[in-house]
Amino acid sequence: MSSSKDTRLVYSTDKGKIKDNPASAVAPPNDGIVRIARETKGRGGKCVCVVKGLGSDSGTLNQHLKAIKQLCGTGGTLKLFDLEIQGEHREKIKQYLEQQGFKVKLAGG
Repeated sequence: MSSSKDTRLVYSTDKGKIKDNPASAVAPPNDGIVRIARETKGRGGKCVCVVKGLGSDSGTLNQHLKAIKQLCGTGGTLKLFDLEIQGEHREKIKQYLEQQGFKVKLAGG
């Protein structure tokens, strides 16, 4: 005798883990303004500065990420086309990007 527990699918490994594929991602439209937002949602209350609108060239993004991390003395990562810098460093990041010739706006709280 078969019960409903025996036929119910609980977990499937057919497709494996699905990851974001940056190679197939499309860059967001660029209006020429770099926005620096402060986010804490979904991070256990920790503050992160998210830099959006720098472009889509991964080499250039990685260079900016490395320079900003050194300037702020903190960690960070590249998520698709956005830089995420740990901590509240919006003013330092803004000064750096303005020196690089970008038009910068602070976004969020």
